[in-house]
Amino acid sequence: MDKYTAPHFEQSALITIDTQNDFTLENAPLLIAGTREVIPNMNRLLNAYRNKGLLIIHVVRLYISDGSNVDMCRREAVEDGMEVLTPGTDGADLVGEIKPNSTVKLDSNALLSGKFQQIGDNEYVMYKPRWGAFFKTSLEEFLQGHGTNTLVFCGCNYPNCPRTSIYEASERDLRLVLAKDAISQLYPKGEEEMIGIGVNILTTSEIEVTLKPQG
Repeated sequence: MDKYTAPHFEQSALITIDTQNDFTLENAPLLIAGTREVIPNMNRLLNAYRNKGLLIIHVVRLYISDGSNVDMCRREAVEDGMEVLTPGTDGADLVGEIKPNSTVKLDSNALLSGKFQQIGDNEYVMYKPRWGAFFKTSLEEFLQGHGTNTLVFCGCNYPNCPRTSIYEASERDLRLVLAKDAISQLYPKGEEEMIGIGVNILTTSEIEVTLKPQG
C-alpha cells in the first residue's frame, strides 16, 4: 500500500452514514434499496470497533418540519407536509440493530445544535445538515481531538452522503477505507473512482482480520 494512503487502523474511526429507519424500513418514505441487506456486515464492523475500544461515529440527517434545514431538492416536499427524518420520531432514529443497546435514543436538540451525543464507550452520534459529514460541522476538530487519521466508511447510499463525505475527508488528508460489502448502492465505477483518490476498498472480513487481537 502507498505510504501516504495506507490505513492506520489503530488510529481509525468507523463512520456509519444515515443508517436510520426512514431510509431502511419497508415502506419508509426515503427507502434506499440494499441498505437493510448490509446491516449484518455493518454490525460486524461495529462489534470489531467496540471490542477494540476504537472511535465510532454515527452520522445522521434530521429534517425540521418547516423545511428550514432541508436540502433544496427535498425542501418543498417537507414544507408541503412530507414527514421524513423528523426530530424525535422513530423514522429519524438509528436502526435498532446498529445501536450499542436498545435504550439509546437520539437527543435531537443537542444534535441540531452541533453537539456530539455520546451513546456508548467511545461511540457518538452527530448531525450533518447536508450530504457531506464535514459541511458546517465540527467533525474535523473532533477527529483531531481523538488523534484520528484514518476513517472507515459504511452505511447508507454510497452515491450521495458517503461519497461526498469521503471526498471531504480526502481534502483533509485523512487515510480512507470503504467497506465495500457494508454500504448500500455501491457500483463498479464508484469503486474505480474511490481507488483513483487513494481510498482503500476492503471487505468486512478483511477489516475484521486487521482488527483482530494478536496473540
